[in-house]
Amino acid sequence: MVTAPTAPALYPCTVRHTRTRPFRYAFRHRTYLWLVDLDHLPRLPRPLRPLARFDARDHFAGTAADLRTGLHRFLSGQGITPPTGRVVMLAHARVLGHVFNPLTLYWCHDEDDTLVLVVAEVHNTYGERHAYVLAPDARGAARVRKAFHVSPFFPVDGAYRMRLPEPDDALDLTVQLERDGRRPFTATVRGRRRDARPATLLRAAIRHRWSTAAVSAAIRMHGILLYLRGLPVQPRPRHRPQEGVK
Repeated sequence: MVTAPTAPALYPCTVRHTRTRPFRYAFRHRTYLWLVDLDHLPRLPRPLRPLARFDARDHFAGTAADLRTGLHRFLSGQGITPPTGRVVMLAHARVLGHVFNPLTLYWCHDEDDTLVLVVAEVHNTYGERHAYVLAPDARGAARVRKAFHVSPFFPVDGAYRMRLPEPDDALDLTVQLERDGRRPFTATVRGRRRDARPATLLRAAIRHRWSTAAVSAAIRMHGILLYLRGLPVQPRPRHRPQEGVK
């Protein structure tokens, strides 16, 4: 039996990045994320619609009519049967015409509402995208080989160890890069669920003005600071789009 959708919801959250090699460097920023059901996207009052749009053009190949179709095209292109149950997505919405999602997550269920896979869609600051298909264990943990250039200071090698439990009252995600038996980079996202009411969205938008632009600006600013501290820039390999991903 399929359960009622757990979305939409808002998660005011703190994102932390910690680098341990070749020197320690850490920063954090506060933002908010949406959890939405791809079959039941939120319908906002007209005055608030500029604060939250969910466009298929912002994900995967960007050419599908809707988000679920884009997800299905990607999975089919990888030889994977698309999910038959609900799919919930954690992401930034497009705010005042701008969006940037370093990581978008899709929890995919079957008709009995059993989680069957998770798709982790990564965007870099060069406008490129790559999606990883994960089969997490009961704790939401999975490991996958790194295959996409993200940070200019890490080459495309190693693996990601992720812990991605489906959000409930709490949002608690961890992504670690593994290289040569070490974990030189860790990102965490921690937050608490809020009902996606108009007043809640308005408060979040006022508290985190231009939220997605701020995320993009923060990544670039800290990249400049790392470069000024002498961290060498790695060559960026030619991006090879996946089938169903731009």
